[in-house]
Amino acid sequence: MTHTSLPADDGALLPLDAVRRGPVPAARSARGVPEPAATLPVARVVVDTPLPHLDRPFDYLVPASMDAEAVPGARVRVRFAGKLVDGFLLERAEDTEHEGGLARLERVVSPEPVLAPEIALLARIVADRYAGTMADVLRLAVPPRHARVEAEPQPQREPAEKPSGEKTGGDLGPWAGYPEGAAFLTALAQGRSPRAVWSALPGTGRDGLEWPRAVAVAVRETLRGDRGALVVLPDGKDVALADAALGAVLDPGTHVALTSDLGPAERYRRWLRVRRGHVRVVVGTRAAVFAPVRDLGLVVIWDDGDDLHAERLAPYPHAREVLALRAHHGRAGLLIGGHARTAEATRLVATGWAGAIVADRETIRARAPRVRPAGDDAELARDEAARAARLPSLAWRALRAGLETGPVLIQVPRRGYLPGLACQSCRTTARCGHCGGPLALRGGHAMPYCRWCGRIAGQWRCQSCGAARMRAQVVGARRTAEELGRAFPSVPVRTSGRDGVLAAVGDARALVVATPGAEPVAEGGYAAAVLLDGWAMLGRPDLRAAEETLRRWMNAAALLRPRAELVVLADSSVPAVQALLRWDPATHAERELADRTELRFPPAVRIATLTGSPGAVREMLGDVELPGQAQVLGPVPLDTPRGDQVRERAMVRVPQAAGAALSAALKGAAGVRSARKSPEVVRVCIDPLDVI
Repeated sequence: MTHTSLPADDGALLPLDAVRRGPVPAARSARGVPEPAATLPVARVVVDTPLPHLDRPFDYLVPASMDAEAVPGARVRVRFAGKLVDGFLLERAEDTEHEGGLARLERVVSPEPVLAPEIALLARIVADRYAGTMADVLRLAVPPRHARVEAEPQPQREPAEKPSGEKTGGDLGPWAGYPEGAAFLTALAQGRSPRAVWSALPGTGRDGLEWPRAVAVAVRETLRGDRGALVVLPDGKDVALADAALGAVLDPGTHVALTSDLGPAERYRRWLRVRRGHVRVVVGTRAAVFAPVRDLGLVVIWDDGDDLHAERLAPYPHAREVLALRAHHGRAGLLIGGHARTAEATRLVATGWAGAIVADRETIRARAPRVRPAGDDAELARDEAARAARLPSLAWRALRAGLETGPVLIQVPRRGYLPGLACQSCRTTARCGHCGGPLALRGGHAMPYCRWCGRIAGQWRCQSCGAARMRAQVVGARRTAEELGRAFPSVPVRTSGRDGVLAAVGDARALVVATPGAEPVAEGGYAAAVLLDGWAMLGRPDLRAAEETLRRWMNAAALLRPRAELVVLADSSVPAVQALLRWDPATHAERELADRTELRFPPAVRIATLTGSPGAVREMLGDVELPGQAQVLGPVPLDTPRGDQVRERAMVRVPQAAGAALSAALKGAAGVRSARKSPEVVRVCIDPLDVI
């Protein structure tokens, strides 16, 4: 077996230029010598192995009996290192660089060409970008096979006609509120590939939220240009909103939604419709970034700052980066949208790679809520109900006024009842005596328990002062709902969070308590909102704390009616609060980018983290040949439960221009470790969200 030589610049899977060495030799076995295929007898296969030092295609002989079924993109079974393993056939060739005999394909699992050439190229590029293997990326890109679904008769559909009408159909929809909106839609309808970072307006229209309808109109115009579209959203709730909006403007059967809750068979059925070209528009969560949409003309990502866009499986790619790579290499348009803006998206605008779509200030003022910061106001309402609900008087008045005309929203940054406890006397964080984990409370009549090991802390005493009483350090959503229920006894209280996410609520008066990201859409919009405990989000030891806090606040504020009252419990001098007051996420993101550039943090630089046991991390740092401008920070120990294996993390920082060299160096070092069968794994993550 041998492997295809891949170019180092773009990772493209291209035919070899080697001189043909005559008839392709076949490996002898006890079963005899198979007759090779008459034409293109060499199959280049990417084998499903996680070992970095084997991350390359291998050449196999195509027997004549498999000639018709062994098509590029098909799933195959091959013998590799003495075992039968799965793989994908990348291409067929006339010759091989291997000097000896070739092992033959053992079986073509299915002649269905599930791996499209452009997805194979994208997988190679993403693997190199994130110092991973192509096999790991393909596990994310191609869903598991369902033979019964593949065997189902294909629907006979007439080719979809190009939408009629003018280039923009005469209907800009929500894009009419943006000076650059018409030009963006025209470029899509003309088959061009515009790239834009879109700051969406807040508020709800007659038909609910406007951002799903704006996305649907952009997709419609892309179809006018005779190209497909891909829309990636953070979660199933947003997918449902976009799915409904697309259904309202597109013909039936034009698009499909791909989400994890469909079940393996239905998801594979829909995915096959896309691969076979029956559907040209896909909407889904982060796994949909690899959907094989034909003639892709537009990729859209909504709310790119949401951590749900970051893949939890190796090589840990981010949906925004994958879509940007796909748009660049596939010459497709790109739309990064959201109410807030990330520093990464701002960098694309600052470098000129993408343009900005922002509404004028007059339109923003007419649509944005009236924000009133409460700061550290210790003044409580005059009655006992407000004191029990721990609400400043300003927030109390906003809720009471809002309840006269409809539902009101209360955003609580922490889920649960009392997710953080401290000593009543000295305020030291209450920790488990067994593993050192933080203690919490599940309910008003429950015993404190450890959030790490789950043990009940029945006989707890403070390790600092010896006191036995605790106090709440942080109040969760369920405790807040309980308090508000006592403060407003005649108003129904509804909660939305991890235990159950509400998609929507009606226009009747109600108190809706939700954690960030779980806020339901209210019919006609919320009449008022209160954002509690701003210090809990702003005070997190995280590089993205201010950016993430503003994103969560603006996403909640966007659900309000135009000019509705919004109270935020945070100091008005904080830059994130000022950005919310002015509804100016762009300026805040530009300032955030400038600060990170000065401090040399992403996205101004590229960072890789190496996580594992102390010996393994140090060994890998000793093996790797880093670029000349690389700076190693650490290793430093990580906070782990007592008794667990000690882990450390090191960071390697390089300028943006050296990012590819850093990924290649770390991948090479991982390959060396896997080749010598090092027992301990070091996790390599490029540009992680949790830098600090």
